[in-house]
Amino acid sequence: MNTLSNVMFWISNGFLIPVIIGLLYFFVESILLLGGFVSRYVKRSRVEKEIKARLDGLDEGNVAGLKFPDGLPKSRLVCCLEQITASDYNEAVVNKTVSEYELSCGKELDQAKILIKFGPILGLMGTLIPMGPALAGLSTGDIASMAYNMQVAFATTVLGLFAGAAGFVLYQSKQRWAQKDLVRLDFVAQLMKQASAPEGKE
Repeated sequence: MNTLSNVMFWISNGFLIPVIIGLLYFFVESILLLGGFVSRYVKRSRVEKEIKARLDGLDEGNVAGLKFPDGLPKSRLVCCLEQITASDYNEAVVNKTVSEYELSCGKELDQAKILIKFGPILGLMGTLIPMGPALAGLSTGDIASMAYNMQVAFATTVLGLFAGAAGFVLYQSKQRWAQKDLVRLDFVAQLMKQASAPEGKE
């Protein structure tokens, strides 16, 4: 039994360095994603009013050839809206454009999901692994060893929770953006469909 316990102890301790490396990676990634999110938020704020004003005045009579000002930042949504309305209605092209936009949104959400799930998981592992050596140090009176391992445990907990919290904020915000944008794309696509339909037919 002691042999099995020692083997498990060695195996768990062997995970500590990979866990710390993983936590540092997710911490850096969360910082980069938050920076990109802030940049995108500023850019989106600049185009939001223009997009809303243009879409509120749209109907099947003026949807074709929708254009935005040249000085407006060309976000993915603006490019998709212009692509859908650029020429005669083609349902296959419209569906492809909307689906590709949805896939790109899903890819961004997946990045946030990874932070939400693996940040706290690695943080918990980084907390529990040093607890064994810390308790062993306490039993032998090695306070310095115990303090060091407890420091590692607390630090990994903080990094894991930070990555998870950053992922949660990113996921919630980008999910709302994606839902709003997809509703707009579907609205414009339906207007294009109505505009291209022969008179008297749906």
